[in-house]
Amino acid sequence: MNCTDFLAKLTDFFDGRIEPDLLVEVKEHLGTCHHCEVVVNTTRQTIDIYRDQQAYEFPEALRSRLHSAIMARCSQSKEAAEAKARLHDELTRTSPTRSS
Repeated sequence: MNCTDFLAKLTDFFDGRIEPDLLVEVKEHLGTCHHCEVVVNTTRQTIDIYRDQQAYEFPEALRSRLHSAIMARCSQSKEAAEAKARLHDELTRTSPTRSS
């Protein structure tokens, strides 16, 4: 198991919905990977802190600014993905051979 595999299973790990054989691999990885160990400890602490907390209502002005910023970022990400896909299509399109 590598870090990418581990991170893909992180939610299942915390939810307790991980297959026993995969849990063994996860625990072995955590024993050898300090980075993933930090991720688990930080995530566990965050869950513990917020588990019993009530939702915080943002003031309307802040909520609106935050929403606009998130939507702008999502739009930029979507536009970047579309541009990348167009470039990929252009680069992989087979061009007709020119005759002399």
